[in-house]
Amino acid sequence: MRSRLASLLALWLAAMLLAGLAGISAAAPVEATEGPIELRAGTVTTTVDGVTRTEPVALSYHWDRQHGGRPGFASFDLPFSLRAAPDTPWGIFIPRAGNVFEVRLNGALLQVYGDMAEANGADYAKAPIYVPVPGHLLAAGDNRLQIRLRADSARRAGLSRVTVGPAAPVRTELFESAYTWRFTGSVLLTAFSLIVGGIALALWLTQVDTAVQGRHRRDGIYLWAAVAEFCWAIRVADGVIAEPPLPWVPWGVLMAACYAGWAASAMMFCYHLSGWAQNPRLRWARWPVASVVAGTVVSSWLALEREQPAWLTGWLAIEIVIVVVFVGAFAVACVRHPSTERTLVAVAALVTVAFGTRDWLVIRLSDAYGETTWVRYSSVFFGIALLLIVLRRFHAVSTQARGWVAALAERVAQRERELAQTYAELEQVARDQARTHERERILRDMHDGVGSHISSAIRQLQSGQTSSEELLRTLRDSLDQLKLSIDSIHLPPGDVGALLAALRYRLEPRLQAAGIAFEWAVDELAPVERLDAHAIRQLQFLLFEAISNVLQHAHASVLRLEADMLGETVRVRVVDNGRGFDVSHVPAALLERSAAVGARLSVESRPGRTVVQLEFA
Repeated sequence: MRSRLASLLALWLAAMLLAGLAGISAAAPVEATEGPIELRAGTVTTTVDGVTRTEPVALSYHWDRQHGGRPGFASFDLPFSLRAAPDTPWGIFIPRAGNVFEVRLNGALLQVYGDMAEANGADYAKAPIYVPVPGHLLAAGDNRLQIRLRADSARRAGLSRVTVGPAAPVRTELFESAYTWRFTGSVLLTAFSLIVGGIALALWLTQVDTAVQGRHRRDGIYLWAAVAEFCWAIRVADGVIAEPPLPWVPWGVLMAACYAGWAASAMMFCYHLSGWAQNPRLRWARWPVASVVAGTVVSSWLALEREQPAWLTGWLAIEIVIVVVFVGAFAVACVRHPSTERTLVAVAALVTVAFGTRDWLVIRLSDAYGETTWVRYSSVFFGIALLLIVLRRFHAVSTQARGWVAALAERVAQRERELAQTYAELEQVARDQARTHERERILRDMHDGVGSHISSAIRQLQSGQTSSEELLRTLRDSLDQLKLSIDSIHLPPGDVGALLAALRYRLEPRLQAAGIAFEWAVDELAPVERLDAHAIRQLQFLLFEAISNVLQHAHASVLRLEADMLGETVRVRVVDNGRGFDVSHVPAALLERSAAVGARLSVESRPGRTVVQLEFA
């Protein structure tokens, strides 16, 4: 009984399992199992010089090698089969095709790259191509991919092997990797070369001869490093320019010249690095270097203008020989006189020459198509070598310059200490001279002022004809003059207001003692910058002279001192109500002192009103 139940249970479980598997099979869609398919063979229909031919083709297809560089058209039919029609997007990966072309699948146009009717226009052979394919365009069984292209002479036209398959692996595993190496790599190499060239050029431009101030003594090694990197930057940048800014022949000659310019400049860099530039017997080595550029320009022009790539191919063989001989001689020189810099450049140069020779064999001579140049990547090592040498030399020069700067700074500091000591001595001498001049001024003022009044008093006593009142007035003038001379020592330059206040302080008591009423009408005055200490003293003596004349001769009862501003002009007036005098005989002392201080003096006088006015602009 138990064995029977176990058998029934086993049968039921088996039935349920089979039903589940059947349900899963019915629900799941049918998926194509094909992976990427590489298309290697088909048929090609070519049209060259009006002749059309159809023949089997095995990819890759190198147009220049097949047709001797003649331009024309080609249509490639590439069949492939699928077990089932995919319902997911597919993609087409074309490593290289050119120069301009269109892609069709089963009669449907997928993409057009460039104008098929325009000769020597755009060039889409420089970067890998990815063409998305909608899944519904593919069918189970036979399918046909058609690539129709226009080939221009000497522009590496042709078609590489083509891969079709599901979008994910074709795009991510094939296209993106190739795009990174060829397109993104070209952008990065261009940027790197521009940076290295810019650094080298900046160092070359900023070099000066330390022995002669302001004279430039530029080292050629920096210049040639800059020229080499700039030429290479332009040459590599061509890899990302599908539509050149110039017509094809000038643009092609320019690209070839940049390639040769890079090689020649690198050789000149080695020429200077090895010390050959200082040896007059080796200056002939510059002529083969110049021939590299000249020969490349001529041969590339002939190859492109005549549509015969053999001209450039042949010359490149000669150029490789010249470069190999030059680099070999440089390597021998490095062995004889080794250094880190020379060894580094020699290794980079030998690797670059080897890669360049490989590129010439593969790109120019073999039937392989779709290969990319190796020298563009080896040039990075050469650029790094140039950069390291330039930076090392710059560091050495900077270290030497810092030593010179330190020595110069010490000399400047020593000279500053000497100058400070000399300045202190001169300052002490100046202070001594100032004190001496001040003493001389005081003595001179006392002689001219106090001394003059005392002398007058002595003469008055000796004559016996003067009155006590006149003698007393003379002695008071002498005393006032002495006090004002002392006050002038403390007057700030240009402060006319302070000067008038000092006059009032000293002379108002004397005016009151003489029975003369004093009136003060002085406004706030701006400083007169041009009135220095000497001019202030002259102005003080001038005003004292005017007031002293009022005391001695005017017989006035009122004296008024006025001062105000007329715009930017300071005006000072001494006014009295005395008997007046003849203005044609103005006292000489007033005229002389007003001229000394640069003041404009005006005098008006009549009985009852006399005005002495001074104006300072």
